[in-house]
Amino acid sequence: MHPDLPHLHLEHLPAPDAPALGAATDAGHPPRILILYGSLRPVSYSRKLALEAERILQHLGAETRVFHPHELPMLDSVPASHPEVQRLREWSAWSEGQVWVSPERHGTLTGVFKNQMDWLPLEDGSVRPTQGRTLAVMQVSGGSQSFNVVNALRVLGRWMRMVTIPNQSSVAKAWQEFDEAGRMKPSPYYDRVVDVMEELVKFTYLVRGRSDYLVDRYSERKGDALARALAEQAGAVEANR
Repeated sequence: MHPDLPHLHLEHLPAPDAPALGAATDAGHPPRILILYGSLRPVSYSRKLALEAERILQHLGAETRVFHPHELPMLDSVPASHPEVQRLREWSAWSEGQVWVSPERHGTLTGVFKNQMDWLPLEDGSVRPTQGRTLAVMQVSGGSQSFNVVNALRVLGRWMRMVTIPNQSSVAKAWQEFDEAGRMKPSPYYDRVVDVMEELVKFTYLVRGRSDYLVDRYSERKGDALARALAEQAGAVEANR
């Protein structure tokens, strides 16, 4: 039994087989996973779930970072040079996979979570901070089980051009699922979180050395070729003046 993962039956959770999953050009370092959550409350169940996921990911050999959104300003209230905005963008660029966890509020994800997404541009010069990264989605609810948030997060992940894994986690009545120390209790919900993190690590090994090829698109190649041709034509016209 792992001292920090007392509910985990380690004999049933072998380390992912990185050589079997990785590309020939795989960098060889641990998978880099960024974890985002969507609540600022002192007792935040999305944060508790995020930290539980982090422990499992670390056990599976991943390198993790958790972004705490408390000091992140509302979108466009400050320049993008704000330190927390820069931290979020740099950590997203650093990541090879991400975990998104949000509570459900009024049938969808929270403004706290959406604000983090809004600060991540689809393009930053020639860099796309989220494109080709793997993604796992999870939600917590105060009442009965719901899938509104994970469905909304999947839409966001597609919009951000990410590879969202098939599995997901929705923790109902989250206030019953954590102990006084903030640790998740043993339950089918906990087992599902382990499943999701294991799948995310496997998919990250599978995708990260191949993501540039996987997201290479016909329409963009065609557009780039047209832009080069127009630039060359304009250069020729300028030279003949």
